[in-house]
Amino acid sequence: MESKLYFLNSDDNPNPENYVKLLVQGSAAEPYEVKFWLRGNNLTGHCSCPAGMNGQYCKHRFRVLDGNIEGVVSENIEEIAKVQSWLRGTDVEEALIEVREAEAAAEVAKRRLSALKKKLARKLLD
Repeated sequence: MESKLYFLNSDDNPNPENYVKLLVQGSAAEPYEVKFWLRGNNLTGHCSCPAGMNGQYCKHRFRVLDGNIEGVVSENIEEIAKVQSWLRGTDVEEALIEVREAEAAAEVAKRRLSALKKKLARKLLD
């Protein structure tokens, strides 16, 4: 089954109270449009970067969710806090927490693996 992403455009006339659009500089010459809107408990976020347009992990959206202003070139940086406030109680919040926990566990595993490789290297020198 082919999935089709819905990308909010200017013709959709979103409610400004529940909509934020940021411009984020990525690898392309023109900044990407990163858009978030809240409908009830449903938080939606899209990015015009290639990964975002294909429904994949997009660092531009996730940086905003983390409150990271890196690359934001629009003059409404303060609205990042608004997007973050929308997270509470959404399925996005739960998934984001799971990702953060997995990233922390991966970092612990990476450090342990590095230590074990050093131990193995020392054993080979005995």
